[in-house]
Amino acid sequence: MSSRTDREITPLTATTAMLTGDVVRPGDSGYEEARVGWNRLYSRYPEAIVFCCDTQDVVNAVRWARQEGVALRARSGRHSLEGWSSLDGGLVIDVSRMKNIVIDESAGTATVGTGLTQTETVTALGQHGFAVPTGSEGGVGLGGVILGGGFGLLTRSMGMACDNLLAAEVVVADGARSAKVVEATEHSNSDLLWACRGGGGGNFGIATSYTLKLHELSNVTFLVARWTGHGALGDLLRAWQREAPVADERLTSALEVDSTAVELSALLHGGSRRELDDQLRSLLTIGSPEVSVTEGSWPTVYRDVDRGPNDVALWKFYSQFVTRPFPDEAIDLIVRFMDNTPSPPSNFFCSSFGGAVRQAPPGGSAFPHRDALFYCEPGAAWNDPALNSAALGWAADFWRALRPYGDGAYVNVPNAAASDWEREYYGSHRERLREVKATYDPENVFNFEQSVPPSPG
Repeated sequence: MSSRTDREITPLTATTAMLTGDVVRPGDSGYEEARVGWNRLYSRYPEAIVFCCDTQDVVNAVRWARQEGVALRARSGRHSLEGWSSLDGGLVIDVSRMKNIVIDESAGTATVGTGLTQTETVTALGQHGFAVPTGSEGGVGLGGVILGGGFGLLTRSMGMACDNLLAAEVVVADGARSAKVVEATEHSNSDLLWACRGGGGGNFGIATSYTLKLHELSNVTFLVARWTGHGALGDLLRAWQREAPVADERLTSALEVDSTAVELSALLHGGSRRELDDQLRSLLTIGSPEVSVTEGSWPTVYRDVDRGPNDVALWKFYSQFVTRPFPDEAIDLIVRFMDNTPSPPSNFFCSSFGGAVRQAPPGGSAFPHRDALFYCEPGAAWNDPALNSAALGWAADFWRALRPYGDGAYVNVPNAAASDWEREYYGSHRERLREVKATYDPENVFNFEQSVPPSPG
């Protein structure tokens, strides 16, 4: 963590509150790089971006925004899929430089800055012999992913990322014009900790650090099987959705389809290749897949897990949880849409649930989708803006066609067009989340297009 003595205090205007940290404004040489997000479909022009180096910088930024009457947004890894971590004419409070890690081996915990990416977290904890479950896309910021849930190839073994959140330091609004730091633990502000476990990023305040439950690092076996074309897709979906949610809890798997192939990723935590082959036999005997297997420590294997396309600029995703197996008509429409993608990298993705996901952590969590068999996500991906209309239309049509076969959606992959988004993301927890919002942000300082509204006082 940087020392405060080597950073100039930089007011934007002569008020009692000052912005500290690295402040970037329109006209500055680094403004264009500082303002853009991962998904270039959305382009915002904030009045300023402040890169915070510690919690006090965040407090100062929220206080300044409130005194100036400027809208604000929180940003960690810039992967907000709908561009909601930025805004035109407001203040972006960026925590991406807050990457401190303190490991307490005796307690089995790590306290980490919310600016860490998932790759940085996996690598740093692995060096000390520990792991926490994260998502599979390495560049995503820890700050946002945990608040929405967080799942990947350790999920059925270790639970959701948010299930491993033991405490959070959060900057919240204070009074009419200020801000303060609160600690959310099982014993203090426990309602806020509950909300931070799946209630969505940016709703209640700005998280600056997390205390996470650590798991001892075990070797993992990672398999990738690839089927060229879509000839096996229907059979694979039928077999996978039947077996993956009830497999050995050490095994988590995902299916991903693009315009040219189907790929199965499967990770066995603390098991051998023979065990993994045995558990996947019925899938691997479908067609003639190309199969590769890696065995090693989780941080080493994670580099192979994180293999998403790095050269795509424009994205549109939709999300859905599935609690009843897809009937044949749903599988047929998936095959039909994937046979008519608007661009080669457009895809359909499924990740298995069950196992540890079914058990909420002590104190509970706002993540409501415990009974899902799996998660799925149609996503358009393209580079040429001339394809915008076709790609957006394909993704929306795919989502609408598949929607009757699902139950709920994932707040980290928002369905911006959904009118009943609160129910989709939060289910029966939405009223309690509104109450938490009214407790910690009654003035609705932390708001965006689909933020939790405070319950009426």
